[in-house]
Amino acid sequence: MLHGCSSRLLISNPQYLYLPKLSYPSNFSGWVSITSHHNRTQIKAGHFCSTHNEIFDFFDHLLRQCTTIQQSKQIHAQTVLTYAYRSAFLAARLVSVYARFGLLQDARKVFETTPVECNSNLLLWNSILRANVTHGEYDESLRVYLRMRKLGVGADGFTFPLVVRACAMTGDSEICRNVHTHVLQMGFGHHLHVVNELMGMYGKLGRMEDARRLFDRMTVKSLISWNTIISGYSLNYDCDSAFEVFHQMEAEELEPSSVTWTALLSSHARCGQNEKVLQLYGFMRKRGIGSTAEALAVVISVLGVCDEGEVFHGYAIKGGFGNYSFVKNSLICMYGQHGAIEDAENLFSEMSSKNIVSLNALISSYAESGLCDEAYAIFSQLEKSDGYPMVRPNVISWSAVISGFASKGRGEESLELFRRMQLAEMMANSVTISSVLSVCAELSALRLGREIHGHVVRAIMDSNILVGNGLINMYTKCGSLKEGDLVFKKIDGRDSISWNSMISGYGMHGLGENALYTFEEMIKAGYKPDEVTFVAVLSACSHAGLVAQGRKLFDQMVREFKIKPQMEHYACMVDLLGRAGFLQEASDTVKNMPMEPNACVWGALLNSCRMYKNTDVAEETASRIFSLHSETFGSYMLLSDIYAASGRWEDSAKVRFSAKTEGLKKSPGQSWIEVKKKVYMFTAGNALQTDMEEVYRILQDLRLQMKIESHVPDKLVFFAF
Repeated sequence: MLHGCSSRLLISNPQYLYLPKLSYPSNFSGWVSITSHHNRTQIKAGHFCSTHNEIFDFFDHLLRQCTTIQQSKQIHAQTVLTYAYRSAFLAARLVSVYARFGLLQDARKVFETTPVECNSNLLLWNSILRANVTHGEYDESLRVYLRMRKLGVGADGFTFPLVVRACAMTGDSEICRNVHTHVLQMGFGHHLHVVNELMGMYGKLGRMEDARRLFDRMTVKSLISWNTIISGYSLNYDCDSAFEVFHQMEAEELEPSSVTWTALLSSHARCGQNEKVLQLYGFMRKRGIGSTAEALAVVISVLGVCDEGEVFHGYAIKGGFGNYSFVKNSLICMYGQHGAIEDAENLFSEMSSKNIVSLNALISSYAESGLCDEAYAIFSQLEKSDGYPMVRPNVISWSAVISGFASKGRGEESLELFRRMQLAEMMANSVTISSVLSVCAELSALRLGREIHGHVVRAIMDSNILVGNGLINMYTKCGSLKEGDLVFKKIDGRDSISWNSMISGYGMHGLGENALYTFEEMIKAGYKPDEVTFVAVLSACSHAGLVAQGRKLFDQMVREFKIKPQMEHYACMVDLLGRAGFLQEASDTVKNMPMEPNACVWGALLNSCRMYKNTDVAEETASRIFSLHSETFGSYMLLSDIYAASGRWEDSAKVRFSAKTEGLKKSPGQSWIEVKKKVYMFTAGNALQTDMEEVYRILQDLRLQMKIESHVPDKLVFFAF
């Protein structure tokens, strides 16, 4: 059908085709006419008894030289005129070219209009899969994959990595399992690139035990394999496992790349081990690994003071990384975290193109600085597309605002945003869930916490360490220690935060023996206790009156674990000794501290004086607190109560008057109750809330009923009014 025909390059609006330094295959037996006109080139292609392969090779050669959309469309028109479009190979090339230029709809039209006889060509299917995955159309990619399977088209080592990547991004665990099963059925269970993608997929799903199982079974591992497993642990806040794999990599005499180092840095940054990040970055530079923009962005994100940030900002500019968007985004977050909002805003305004990542950086900056309303204002603009067309809030946007409200004690607003997020069908990530669980813990909203736990299980996020730790914290603070312990025992890769949360939970409820047992189990399991661990276990001893054990632990912390006692540890010891009646020893501990005691340490001693009505030590302690110009109203009240208990009413009144003169106010007592998915807050001294009128009306009815039945209401009933 193609024999003996010739054709011009024709489209509905013929224009010249510009192909600089055009060449064509030497084996092409047809002819090509190239006519120059005003620095443009017009081609006419024809063939004399050429084979199908020759004409296909010619057009493939032209398509590979395309540098503009115009060229690709004109060559496409020529393939239609010469019937070359019936080649699955050329159709696949056209799909790739259109996808490269961002014309996904054109790529799909080429795929859909390809003759039926091309349906069995795997190259064509792989090209449309790659086009969809590259442009973030993951759901469409999976639809293409399902269509392949329905038509009986096989899959190869190029198909599965694309499909697995799409699965990972959609987060549909059922489809992920089905694809993995198909991988095994097709015999690609040991294919290097396929297994690498499977590990990455399970990492994104939070199922690191499955990812590690795949990694350990690999007979051949590439550098990408090692980087993928370390990145997976990083993504799931497991820096200990990431460090373990890193050491294993070195033990096998493999040289970590800059990507490996960046993943390791990121894992420790996510776990809040900021000093370790800086230490690792120093090791990386000493080994001669050049700093990359990605590594620099991670380091900037953990800097403790703004001055250090400015130094690294200078490094970024000198190293040529100043215009990298993710470096700027990291700088915006850093400045915002340290309250330098003006610097963050200036960096943001300097950015020529503002994408969702840069907008999220600004939202996070406001949230970190406590400017929740400003963060919410930017978020609202994204929701409405006001000022930022074509940009919509993603899970990071939602999480930043929710976390911001949660960290500033605005729990109700945080929960309301989470409900809106669910209504918007936005899938929450581990950071979102962790923030909401912290709100449930602070509000003692146990029922809501259980609902979120159910959501976590359904979304297969219960193996995520950040979520698991959040659940432990929520259950223990809500008083459900049994459920907290069940969650704790189900976590496979426990970290120090898991152990610390459980120890702290027992201590908070006076179960000192349980806290000590958990502490001992932690050491037996090979975990090294840190400063936070000892604060938790010493506090537990204090609440349970375990003086001997507390003294032993303090000594063990210094001698065995080489941890230098901080202010919090001394405060715990003073509280422990003072509560047990060892006021002199507690006072001596304060006097012998290597640093100047703060208001918390003196406050612990003053509280012990109140318990044992020791006026002499109390007066000296109170004078120390007042000399610190502490704004804590509680210290004044403690001293006032001590005087009152000793019958020194005039002195008690003077202390209260002094507190008022200083402008100090007592934080009102609060309590919460959750009814019909709404949290109601009761604050001492506040006027009636409109929502609570019905509650008070019922209380009035109950009071009248008690009178009718000859019951005299006690002071608690009157207090309710």
